[in-house]
Amino acid sequence: MTRRTDPRWSPVTSSPASPSAAQPAPLDPSRLRLVILAMGLGAFAIGTTEFASMGLLPQIARSLSVSVPQAGMLITLYALGVVIGAPTVTIAAARMPRARLLMLLIALIGVGNLASALAPTFGVLALARFVAGLPHGAFFGVAALVAARLSPPGRRARSVSRVMLGLTIATMLGVPASTALGQSVGWRAAYVIVVVIAAASMVAIWRLVPEPGGSAVAGSMLGELRALRRAQVWFGLGIGAIGFGGMFAVYSYIGEIVPGVLGLSERAVPIALFVFGVGMTVGTIIAGRLTDHSIYGAITLGLIGMILSLTVFALVAHTAIAGMTLLFAIAVTSQFMGPSLQLFLLDASPDAPSLAASLQHSALNIGNSAGAALGAAVLAAGWGLLAPAWTGVVLAVAGLGIVGASYLVHRRQAAQGTTAPQSA
Repeated sequence: MTRRTDPRWSPVTSSPASPSAAQPAPLDPSRLRLVILAMGLGAFAIGTTEFASMGLLPQIARSLSVSVPQAGMLITLYALGVVIGAPTVTIAAARMPRARLLMLLIALIGVGNLASALAPTFGVLALARFVAGLPHGAFFGVAALVAARLSPPGRRARSVSRVMLGLTIATMLGVPASTALGQSVGWRAAYVIVVVIAAASMVAIWRLVPEPGGSAVAGSMLGELRALRRAQVWFGLGIGAIGFGGMFAVYSYIGEIVPGVLGLSERAVPIALFVFGVGMTVGTIIAGRLTDHSIYGAITLGLIGMILSLTVFALVAHTAIAGMTLLFAIAVTSQFMGPSLQLFLLDASPDAPSLAASLQHSALNIGNSAGAALGAAVLAAGWGLLAPAWTGVVLAVAGLGIVGASYLVHRRQAAQGTTAPQSA
């Protein structure tokens, strides 16, 4: 598949003559695969710790003498850590070399999870979960930047998608395994496993990941803040925070939808989660190739696919086979926006890429919270278990509208000669 170089398909708004556009020499394929594996292992650790808590809330609540709703605050605090940490950690570490920063970030994730495993009280555990979330967005942003900079032209998105595969594979394998371990030997064991994986990733990054050149080298705090002056950065964040929330409006309530709508027993919920995880993994793989062809095309196709699959799900989910199939489809199409938005933001701010890329994960966690909250609101209003799917349709349509606005602005800038082909 040939990559488009037409500037109409790129959100870049900087001059092509910018010094930051200088390209480092790409790694040979075998070395690049090892680099991606090292960073993907860190992504696997993050995905496991982010979602494993959800399946262990009853055990945590009983162990620390709190209610399950109170224990649910651990998920909110982790997401809050991601939202706050992505910009603040990235800006604070702007001068640090990128490969060294990746080691520090995965080490902090390990420390946060070790503190979670050792927490003697709920208050300490709550603080530990917030701390564990702080490096999340910065790690993914910097890892995506490093992967893109070390890849040959036309394969940047595929490299970014392979790093992010660590997160989606965690939802498919790491989360069920750690949850089962936590249920059998105690919830603290799930966090210990994450510590071990994070330590392995840190060693792998130390041994395998080189320091990329060009715009991926250390910058400055004020330099990174330049990303916030780019209109396309805000468009990208809006697409993630609103459009991606459509998937979470349904995903957050699979535990209720599977028995209440699909008519299956509660024992089928882990199967549905596994199907969803497989769909996310497949979608991430496809997204890499689509994005290398067209960033706007991949984002648009993902949102249209979400709108269609959520709509059909809301209409036919009472049939178990159809419902499971459409959960898979929702997962696949939602992941088209992962690598594509990451590249969108990298290219939208080539002279301050680290902050722009990290902010995507703040936006996605806002989408997570917004989708879940709106889904809860329509359920509380008594509109039925399929109401979250219709809520997801509305959010995806709104995200598609933001894509359209972004593209119109981009076309106007292209006509004025202020855009350039992708350069990061």
